[in-house]
Amino acid sequence: MKKSLISRRHFLGTVAVAAALPRVLKAATAGVADIPIIDTHIHLFDGNRPQGAPYKGGRKFVGGVALPAMYAKFARPLGIVGALEVDASPWVEDNLWVLETIQPETLMVGTIGNLQPEKPEFGAYLERYAKNPLFRGIRYGNNWGYNIAQQADNPVFIDGLKLMAKGKLVLDTANPRMDLLQAVVKVSDKVPDLRIIIDHLPSFDPTPQNQADYDAVLKEIASRPQIYTKLSEIVHPVGPQPGTLTPGLAAYRDRLDTLMRCFGEDRVVFGSDWPNCVGVSEVPDTVALVREYFSTKSRAAAEKYFWKNSIAAYSWIKREPGQPALA
Repeated sequence: MKKSLISRRHFLGTVAVAAALPRVLKAATAGVADIPIIDTHIHLFDGNRPQGAPYKGGRKFVGGVALPAMYAKFARPLGIVGALEVDASPWVEDNLWVLETIQPETLMVGTIGNLQPEKPEFGAYLERYAKNPLFRGIRYGNNWGYNIAQQADNPVFIDGLKLMAKGKLVLDTANPRMDLLQAVVKVSDKVPDLRIIIDHLPSFDPTPQNQADYDAVLKEIASRPQIYTKLSEIVHPVGPQPGTLTPGLAAYRDRLDTLMRCFGEDRVVFGSDWPNCVGVSEVPDTVALVREYFSTKSRAAAEKYFWKNSIAAYSWIKREPGQPALA
């Protein structure tokens, strides 16, 4: 009987703590909850088109369709007031499809397309798409069979990036690895005026074997003010059991602290990675996590992360009165 009573008390106490957590988190993040958010990383595609789509969502996202109106339904109530689309197709014509898709959707403040700077037709394509101010740059990294580590020594590739820098466009990288981080440093030195944004860096876990190289490349990146990172894909499998997700901030705080020391408060931006985040860390969960993290920092630092730095990085296009602007 006594054992049963203790178990019941323990159970009721656990329930009470769990019920109180949302209130505690809400109170802890109240100081940053009113800061508007620009989401610098969502993907759009429509597998129902006659030609289909080369990418139709990963993990647990089903349906093969991700469009601005679908995203806006849950993003706006979270305080997200603008979003940038990031390449989800290697088809050149899909740069136009995205531009046509986001043109009437004023929540969308830009797109990062897909072009290959090493190709002879790159200059012509870049000139064509950059005429639309919503086209803010390209993504190139470890996707679609591209290899930025190899291209970093290709003078034709570098010349293409110089065209982008001249047009004040951005290079987003894809899927961080050690060789990608090292290539980013090399590219930045060759094209110092080019703004480079490293995506999903919190998800890259150095091993004991490459920890020294990781520390060294972060030190190099820290000294190059044109290199930014997205604190995105924060929640990912960590620990001794592969594939196991640990919710909450505690498991990821040290990594975020490391990246904040490297990039500082002026070179970090928010990204949700919708719809790839479905089944891993939904957009409301990610927003809650980073609000909790930045609630312990100054309001100025939080504002930089949630929207101000995105302007410096992307020069995105303000399309709604509620979208913030620098004074």
